[in-house]
Amino acid sequence: MIDITAMAGMAAVALGLVLTPGPNMIYLVSRSITQGPRAGMISLTGVAVGFFAYLVAATTGLVAVFTLVPALYTVVKLAGAAYLLWLAWQAVRPGGRNAFVPEELPVVRSRRLFTMGLLTNLLNPKIAILYMSLLPQFIDPAAGSVALQSLLLGLTQISVALLVNGLIVLSAGSISAFLGRRPAWLRLQRYLMGTVLAGLAVKLAFDRSRSVAVAG
Repeated sequence: MIDITAMAGMAAVALGLVLTPGPNMIYLVSRSITQGPRAGMISLTGVAVGFFAYLVAATTGLVAVFTLVPALYTVVKLAGAAYLLWLAWQAVRPGGRNAFVPEELPVVRSRRLFTMGLLTNLLNPKIAILYMSLLPQFIDPAAGSVALQSLLLGLTQISVALLVNGLIVLSAGSISAFLGRRPAWLRLQRYLMGTVLAGLAVKLAFDRSRSVAVAG
């Protein structure tokens, strides 16, 4: 069965990721400010479906990797750590984008809102990379079903992402106005999240316990 520490670690990484501006957050904030919180929440429903689709696909792929080619575990693990470092750099690099400076979007109906939220997620290749590189960091093949662990860890990430994005959607206007008057807060958030992601990447890269379990 999955370790509670692994789920807590996954939740921490998921929080860092969701607070780092990306296509989903930029779209949801822009939609919420342009068309209101209800439109943002409908769009978020589409984003959620996209997360679930990628999670199912990633779980299938990871089971195949661990079952057929166990030696790839370490390779995937190190690649995931490198990806976290890249995300950390994206968070702190000069000129990083502020998701709370909204884009102008046309007003559309509910069905289109859902579809656009779904496509925003499905057409973002970073989501697939995220699952394939991040989930193995917290999977212990010696602890039981890789598929079950993958699903539980993925559901943890999705829960954190939907909760935080939902709060952002409901308060996008207020947050945008607050950060517009206090740009130092946005810089602090970026550096804090970048530091957390970099620290986790280094820790996971040098944690050999699960690699030993696979080799054994």
